[in-house]
Amino acid sequence: MKLRVAVGCLLLSTLVIAQTNSAAAPPAPDAQAKQLMRTIASGISADDIRHIDEKLVSFGTRNTLSSMDEEMYKQGRGIKAAREWIRDEFQRYSAACGNCMKVDIVNYTQQPAPRVPNATDIGDVYAMLPGTDPIESKHIYLVTGHYDTRNSDTLDYKGDAPGANDDTSGTSVSMECARILSQHRFPATIIFLTVAGEEQGLNGSDYFAKYAKQQGWDIVGVLNNDIVGGNRTPGDTLQNNEIVRIFSEGIPITATEQQVRLIRAIGAESDSPSRELARAMVEIGKEWLPGNFHPQLIFRQDRYLRGGDHTSFNKQADAAVRITEWREDFNHQHQNVRVENGVQFGDLEKFVDFDYVANVARLNALTLAALAQAPAPPKNVRVSTRQLENDTTLDWDASDDPKAQFEVLWRDTTAPLWEHSQFVGKVTHMTMPESKDNVIFGVRSISPTGFTSYAVVPVPER
Repeated sequence: MKLRVAVGCLLLSTLVIAQTNSAAAPPAPDAQAKQLMRTIASGISADDIRHIDEKLVSFGTRNTLSSMDEEMYKQGRGIKAAREWIRDEFQRYSAACGNCMKVDIVNYTQQPAPRVPNATDIGDVYAMLPGTDPIESKHIYLVTGHYDTRNSDTLDYKGDAPGANDDTSGTSVSMECARILSQHRFPATIIFLTVAGEEQGLNGSDYFAKYAKQQGWDIVGVLNNDIVGGNRTPGDTLQNNEIVRIFSEGIPITATEQQVRLIRAIGAESDSPSRELARAMVEIGKEWLPGNFHPQLIFRQDRYLRGGDHTSFNKQADAAVRITEWREDFNHQHQNVRVENGVQFGDLEKFVDFDYVANVARLNALTLAALAQAPAPPKNVRVSTRQLENDTTLDWDASDDPKAQFEVLWRDTTAPLWEHSQFVGKVTHMTMPESKDNVIFGVRSISPTGFTSYAVVPVPER
């Protein structure tokens, strides 16, 4: 779906700009930018992802509680050994690009909790690829997966828990994105993260999201990959290996009661920053993903009875989405490895579709690359409600980035995706004869090379 419309083609019933110094057409990616995106997509390797998966499974279990068992660690088994291998792989990727990434482990002691009977060491492993632009490098895009696993008993840290899909697949996506994207440079900063403690209650991601805030990091978007193995259970005819689900919160979890009332009043229940990030993923996938593989928006924060690490970032007011395969097989999640009545239980490698995981990694890598080449989303976007009128006036703050330009988007109130856009250049104020009562407006930033941020929906201003 092409959002942009040329000025000369606008009809009276669509957007007409009253104040503009913009060109007629938006900037578009040039040959070099297109080649970069193609190189990223083609560089993702199902074989490399399989190698990561097989290695992580070889640690036997990665139950977070095993971090306290030194005997397991000496045997090369358990989450501590896996954590150090992930760090070493990130360092190997960094060495290949001239030590271009900062690699570190954020450690802390989780105090006893419902699924943590004793004080437990938790470590989140990350690699940071600094941005090249003095302004945009302050903005961070993050991809993550949890590397801890569990079997039928969350507290059983010695029994096998291979976790080939949940969530070695998501960890593999984050690591493969690091391997490929570290070979290139982007204006914004990218963090490749793997967290522990997810199965104990999102502990590791909760700590890291708070840690990022304490560090003053401006996290603009988070892609959480959890169970993206494309389950290959024999006889399952309902799996769809061309679709991956994107879950996102509608009303932000951090919204105050007053903000919730406003959101409901203006019909913006489906326009949180997380929802706009999800919409951007769909648009990026349509433009850059090869083949028929595509993301499917799910307008829910998560699945029934389940949770994920994106929620930890949502709680810190970060835009964050969850990425999950189309159809899960619960016999292969949170189960001891066994055969009962001819049915294989357990999260085993033979049920992982590595070509599917590679497609998920492509979607993540292309999304990170596109957003990291765009200016940050516009701030303080407002719609004037000072008087009753059929025209609509929008205002937003000028970007700190002097290269940033802007586009106005709009869609029917019943439409799931943005339907139209108009490039407006560097203006930050406009009036148009399209009623704000009839459509939903948004504004997004655009770079001179044609890469766009996700949209921001205006709030009423009197």
